[in-house]
Amino acid sequence: MSTYLDDFKKMKDYLICVDSDGCAMDTMDIKHIQCFGPCMVEEWELSEWKAPILERWNVINLYSMTRGINRFKGLAMALQEINDTYCKIEDVDVLAKWVEGSDELSNPALEREITNNESIILKKALSWSQKVNVSINALSDDEKLPFEGVKEALAYAHQFCDIAIVSSANRQAVEDEWALYHLVEHVDIILAQDVGSKAFCIQELLKKGYDKANVLMVGDAPGDMDAADKSDVSYYPILVKYEKESWAEFENIVIGRLIAGSYTGEYEQVKRNQFFENLQ
Repeated sequence: MSTYLDDFKKMKDYLICVDSDGCAMDTMDIKHIQCFGPCMVEEWELSEWKAPILERWNVINLYSMTRGINRFKGLAMALQEINDTYCKIEDVDVLAKWVEGSDELSNPALEREITNNESIILKKALSWSQKVNVSINALSDDEKLPFEGVKEALAYAHQFCDIAIVSSANRQAVEDEWALYHLVEHVDIILAQDVGSKAFCIQELLKKGYDKANVLMVGDAPGDMDAADKSDVSYYPILVKYEKESWAEFENIVIGRLIAGSYTGEYEQVKRNQFFENLQ
């Protein structure tokens, strides 16, 4: 398995890009409910409004069309709402400006920004993100499981396709979780938040020689679909609360259609419609 894009070489004609949290791994709910939201409340001392703030955090990050948003984008959105509704958040516009303008949204990128701009909110955002990573790492292994059918589906697909993890999550967390359940055996490269956006990662993989018609992005969130669309490749959704069924369909129907050239078009549109209906 390759660790870096420069080392990765196309081995098969087809490429499957797979998101991690909430798509292959049943980790998204627990990470937001137990780690992301509570760490924000702690970092910005928001306990007075804890219940409604955490409820809104979960809507933004789990149960709406912003599901799967990058952690810093979700943070900026939540803090702007908190600033307007509950209490003043110092320098909230500075964080929003960095989120919108940065080519990379990760801890190292934020650390570089802080060397040029020592705004309090940037320092607090970094502290929050680091605390989130510690909190996630403290979750027990039995709280970070793959969805049923994922390993079998990826093993089947790997016979015909190169497999790339394309995730906006922390690299170490992705590597650890996929290794724990031996999913990395069916993966050719891991691309996480330290590499760049999902669209950037897909586009860099396309440079390895794949025909766009032979590339499929598998995800559970609108950001995954957007990355596929920006890269002009197909998208297959893993439906929230129907993950087992989605992975079974991926194995039994989708891979065959991709190879036969019959996934794009009417079938893909049906899946996209189901995706929108499920989140709304």
